[in-house]
Amino acid sequence: MPIFDYRCKACDKTFEMLVLSGETPACPACGSTELEKLISLPAPQGKSGKIIANARAQAAKEGHFSNYDASERKG
Repeated sequence: MPIFDYRCKACDKTFEMLVLSGETPACPACGSTELEKLISLPAPQGKSGKIIANARAQAAKEGHFSNYDASERKG
């Protein structure tokens, strides 16, 4: 399920939304379905590794190990 950026043609609000294929989203501000899909900016390079590392460290603190290999299961 990709996240898309939209601009509402009715109220001019810009927002992003997680959308299933074939689903028509509605504006969260006014409920209109007259939306313009915008081109999303890509995530900045070099930051995703740190985000993943922080998420894994937090998951390890909480005891969630199912998605990590044995070397990451310390404790």
